[in-house]
Amino acid sequence: MDAAGGGAEALKRKAAERAAEWIRGGMTLGLGTGSTVRHLLDVIAERRAGGEWADVVGVPTSVDTERRATVLGIPLTTLAERPRIDLTIDGADEVDPELRLIKGLGGALLREKIVAAASAQLVIVADESKVVAKLGTKAPLPVEVDPFGEPVQPGFLRGLGCEPVLRRGGDGSPFVTDGRNHVLDCRFPDGIADPEGLERALALRPGIVESGLFLGMATAAVIAGADGVRVLRRGGEVAA
Repeated sequence: MDAAGGGAEALKRKAAERAAEWIRGGMTLGLGTGSTVRHLLDVIAERRAGGEWADVVGVPTSVDTERRATVLGIPLTTLAERPRIDLTIDGADEVDPELRLIKGLGGALLREKIVAAASAQLVIVADESKVVAKLGTKAPLPVEVDPFGEPVQPGFLRGLGCEPVLRRGGDGSPFVTDGRNHVLDCRFPDGIADPEGLERALALRPGIVESGLFLGMATAAVIAGADGVRVLRRGGEVAA
């Protein structure tokens, strides 16, 4: 791993360690997806090995997280068994000052949003590069679509001001989510002017299963940078 990569991973580890401070014994945890959450799973496994959090159980948001948690010996459950989640910790691809998020570059946006909506608290872990003044300025917006209706969606999405590109796997075939859907990654040349309006328009469109806009859901965002870790709260408040 090069120095830059090592530095990025170290920041993710710091953010994961800070986010773990929200965890209490007996909690049902939503376990997010992505590179930062992998560090969180390591932290949970280490603390459990030290005798803590023996009664904590997790609800994974992806097959990838489920597999990794199983390898680490973290007990898992399902929404059928635990429909109310105390705390979800997840990553994000963008975070704005109002804690509005873009998520889903890892392809798990549908399950991530289901778990987040079932949670009393959603804590985001990220490094400083994910903080933006306006959503859509760095990351594309993932839009999960039913494969049958996929051909009719690009024109609709262009009408909303973006350029959609079908996500593909390493072999060139369409990327398939855990829910067996496809993803259109949507670039907005000037960012997303009205995230709430865009979310409403996407939700009303038949064949669009979910979008990566997570609005009004995050409790806090733990952001790791070269100068340390800070906690963002809605309204722009920053806590040490």
